[in-house]
Amino acid sequence: MAECEALRNIRHRNLIKILTCCSSIDYKGNEFKALVFEYMNNGSLDRWLPKDGYDQQRGNLTFIQRLNIALDVASTLDYLHHHCQTPIVHRDLKPSNILLDDDMTAHVADLGLLRFLSKVAQTISLGVKGSIGYVAPASTQGDVYSYETLLLEMIAGKGPTNEMFKDNLSLHHFSKSALPEQVMKIVDPFLLIEARVTQDSGNHANARDRMRDRLTSVVKIGVLCSFESPTERMKMKDVVVEMHAIKDLYLGVRIQSDKQVRSLQLGEGPSELRNY
Repeated sequence: MAECEALRNIRHRNLIKILTCCSSIDYKGNEFKALVFEYMNNGSLDRWLPKDGYDQQRGNLTFIQRLNIALDVASTLDYLHHHCQTPIVHRDLKPSNILLDDDMTAHVADLGLLRFLSKVAQTISLGVKGSIGYVAPASTQGDVYSYETLLLEMIAGKGPTNEMFKDNLSLHHFSKSALPEQVMKIVDPFLLIEARVTQDSGNHANARDRMRDRLTSVVKIGVLCSFESPTERMKMKDVVVEMHAIKDLYLGVRIQSDKQVRSLQLGEGPSELRNY
């Protein structure tokens, strides 16, 4: 019912679209109600992410595909948080709830836990909801924390519940400790292979350096989104701007906006992280 209420009132290109709903009886004779969504041919993002480094049994995403997916999700959260009549929190953002269409465009799904927020409620606890490893300390900034986990998982190729994360070591601390010089040592090995193949093919003589610089910027954003204090985390509207700047820099696109120019001048990514 929460999902129906939400999808009836919101529209975004990167939100999963509902086609219809139905009620029927299953093969065991049990009544059920169902929502029917558009089919996503490439399944969930979870299918494409290795769980323990390089995994040939799963699909492999290029760096630009990962940037595009991160941007799709960020723009969706920005819409929910800042552009709806009443701010909306998803509360269960994770790879299995990010679905990919034929063009590998990301669509945020599973809105059953979302909450509409009044202005009074935006700064108070909502109670802990969501999935282990992605759920944040209870607050309206929980989606930002979950986005950080998703972003770092896409880069590191390791989920937050990986067996290596114990004894106070988390995906956040693992990533932060690599900044700024050791980032290439923590990334998904497939990205290293991509950089080497691109450079060997002669397409970009400095392909590895370019990818390293942009990966460093992405990891910095992930770290900024996961500060313990919700008020210190980046807002999704700022994440969208910075991620666009990173993508443009990687592709060599001319930067136009003042904020993007500032990121270009810094050379190491978002200005908020220049001290890392």
